[in-house]
Amino acid sequence: MVHAQEMQNDYGKIFVSNAVIASIAGLAAMECYGVVGMASQRIKDGIVELLRGEALSKGVEVKNAENGIVIDVYIVVSYGTKISEVAHNIMDKVRYTVEQKLGIPVLAVNVTVQGVKVSD
Repeated sequence: MVHAQEMQNDYGKIFVSNAVIASIAGLAAMECYGVVGMASQRIKDGIVELLRGEALSKGVEVKNAENGIVIDVYIVVSYGTKISEVAHNIMDKVRYTVEQKLGIPVLAVNVTVQGVKVSD
């Protein structure tokens, strides 16, 4: 079963799948300073899989709640950035972007830092 958000207007119903919401949230997170990439939600043997391109949505989990959605974002940050500031910026950017583009209330954005990337 594909989870989706349903909206009703004068013209009919609109269904937005959680995969679409995850893609929008992933792109918004990648625009934030200090983010190297999205990370897989699961760490295997202490190794983080860095996701890029079309796989960005795999680093985002969307949970349906009664009055909106909760978004979990898994990221890898650049070494030398203040992690708390990067996470706070992602929370603001993801919430704003999803609410503006889709009109769906975002109840919370949870950011999990899965790793730190040292530049080459």
